[in-house]
Amino acid sequence: MSIGLRFVNITVDDVDAAIVFYRDGLGYETRNDIAYGDGRWVTLGVPGEAAELVLSQPHAGRAPADADALGELLVKGMLPNLVFLSDDVDAAFARLQQHGAEIVQEPTDQDWGPRDCAVRDPAGNMIRISAA
Repeated sequence: MSIGLRFVNITVDDVDAAIVFYRDGLGYETRNDIAYGDGRWVTLGVPGEAAELVLSQPHAGRAPADADALGELLVKGMLPNLVFLSDDVDAAFARLQQHGAEIVQEPTDQDWGPRDCAVRDPAGNMIRISAA
């Protein structure tokens, strides 16, 4: 038996700004951008990998009270961190900086091992880049 990760959901307040961040800043390619009702099914991935990022707004397919609560957490920057791997943390950081990412932590050799950095995407989600 084998098992793998297929989708990682990322809640954003502006899907178009998030596409630019993840595509231009992190190098993901847009795989799907399909309108459905008032929402969109947007996925991005890395060539050769099956796992995809799914970008959605808080009210996309959720009950209003749940969507409001999720939206409040997004505004506060309190949604779970996302950690990406890179074979060159400094180059990834420079690319994100060029694309206007909010800098949280410049590349640093951590006491627990890896070199990493941290930024926020346009919605305020914490993104860490860790050495592969």
